[in-house]
Amino acid sequence: MAAERRRRAGGGLGELLLRIREEGKDSIPEHPYLYETDVEISLVGGSCKNPVEKFWNGSSAMYILQKATHNKESDSLEESRTDDAVYAPEVLPEESPGALALSVGRAKQLISLYTMVQNPNMSYLGMSDLVVLPPLWARCDGSDPQHICWIGAEPLKAGNKVTGLNIYTISCDGPTADKTRFANLEELKVEHKIRHHSAVVTTKGFAQYELIAAAAIEDTIAESGSNICVDITWNGVEKILETPPLISAATLNIALESGDPRSPVFQLYRELQFLLALAEGLRTGVTEWPEPSESESALKLVQEFLTDLKKKLDGDYIFGNKNETEKIKCDTDAVDSCIKSIFGERGDLDFTEQLWCKMKSVSSYQELIDCFTLVIKSLEHGEIQPWIHQGSSSFLSQLIQQSYHGKMEDVSLSDITPIQMLLEIGLEKMKKDYVSFFIGQELATVTYLDYFISTSVDLQEQVQRVQKLHHMLEIMVSCTGLLQFRHENLFPLTQICMKYYKENPLNEKHVFQLPITPALVKKFYQNDNPEVWKVEISSGHGQKEVKTTWQVSTSAPVEHGTANNSGFFSDSTVNGSSEERLYFITMTQCSQAFNKVVHFGVSYFIF
Repeated sequence: MAAERRRRAGGGLGELLLRIREEGKDSIPEHPYLYETDVEISLVGGSCKNPVEKFWNGSSAMYILQKATHNKESDSLEESRTDDAVYAPEVLPEESPGALALSVGRAKQLISLYTMVQNPNMSYLGMSDLVVLPPLWARCDGSDPQHICWIGAEPLKAGNKVTGLNIYTISCDGPTADKTRFANLEELKVEHKIRHHSAVVTTKGFAQYELIAAAAIEDTIAESGSNICVDITWNGVEKILETPPLISAATLNIALESGDPRSPVFQLYRELQFLLALAEGLRTGVTEWPEPSESESALKLVQEFLTDLKKKLDGDYIFGNKNETEKIKCDTDAVDSCIKSIFGERGDLDFTEQLWCKMKSVSSYQELIDCFTLVIKSLEHGEIQPWIHQGSSSFLSQLIQQSYHGKMEDVSLSDITPIQMLLEIGLEKMKKDYVSFFIGQELATVTYLDYFISTSVDLQEQVQRVQKLHHMLEIMVSCTGLLQFRHENLFPLTQICMKYYKENPLNEKHVFQLPITPALVKKFYQNDNPEVWKVEISSGHGQKEVKTTWQVSTSAPVEHGTANNSGFFSDSTVNGSSEERLYFITMTQCSQAFNKVVHFGVSYFIF
């Protein structure tokens, strides 16, 4: 009778998993499915976050099983669930607000049913088709002595036929600073050999060090996603927590959010923010203006600027006045001394670029109109004959070119016209700033930058591409100033960033990866503790390969570990100094089923 109920439960689970797989072929289902009133099943794949990526390197879609959030009575029923199966494969009306784990016993029951479903010798389950299903992972609450937090099953196949299964158990403990609780490498190797009847094992190490972390700045940044870290891998691990040898392979991971006030290009970032505000105003009709300057207003700066140009045209300009000469050459208020050290001082600012430097502090729509009114009147009366860059395509540049011939079209400074005029000259100025940096540092050619500075797309798209340029600039500046990177390292990083941004929208959370040698950043981590350190012990080849992984990490390895009163992360002790790094300990073990009797959970299955 019990065998019949298990058969029904296995058939019901198999039919539901097959249905979820079929419905997820075109797109991943948005909502989880309900199985036996107490289990939610979700199909994860594509762009969805992989919750087991830290432990399993599979890339295919997978089933994720967890406790259904609506059933408060399921705890008392779980142990008898296999014998009292009720097949209820309806879609839940809403996604779970958080990840809730199943008891370890219930998870083992579900994995056992999954192995039945994937066993080609179990045709009597009554399933309409025997197909290779995606791997299945069940969240566990760690209530057992091993503190198991995940159990997974992955079919092994030859063509379209299942030949066996990999069964994974992930156990978690900590956090702790007590190194006596850490494993011994030789004992891990011996245990692996005994478990898998292996005569020879190989070891592979992995360590991740945080090089630059974005610290919170009071009253400025509550939380930042910026981080620069290095991943290092090597073969032939000799002891737990050993420092990677310099012959290791290393990858620099850079995720940088713009806008850090400590950045030497922060003033340029603020300039970009005003440009974005203008673009948003053009799009929505509502513009957020900067707060009025405590020093000189934009209108006064423009008046002084035009007066100086008039004097120059009349021959009354005093060229011996160094301060005034520099003011015409380059607006020193606009280019912070820190930015000058990175860009170099651009001595080729034309009239519209200098005008942008004066007007970027404009604090109202009326002040914007007043500034442009002064400029247009000066052009109409021939009081100034400003110089502009060849190829400048802004509307104001066209008016200036017309003024050379003594005739200008009428301009109505109303509606969105003045905002668009200011946005255009700001775009042109900032594009030249970025081009000046990347070409000046020999990181790119004009041809390679053409995508980012093209005027063949609308203004909104041009602004987005300028944002990409700024993000890349922030990355180069950080690597130059913080990591002391030189051209041979910055150049390939620039190419990686530009390739990504030619194909993708702005994403400041994207992690850019650059292969490097450990020696390049060794001084930043050689006396530090790793954020993650793990050793992988393996034996066998191909589908017969099995691995045991032992890992410590400063962050919780599973998201459901602290969401409830789970069995892991709750009995930790901290010995020694409070300065000690706290680590979570994770063990991943794998077992296989190949044409033999396998005991797992509550059932026996033959492959």
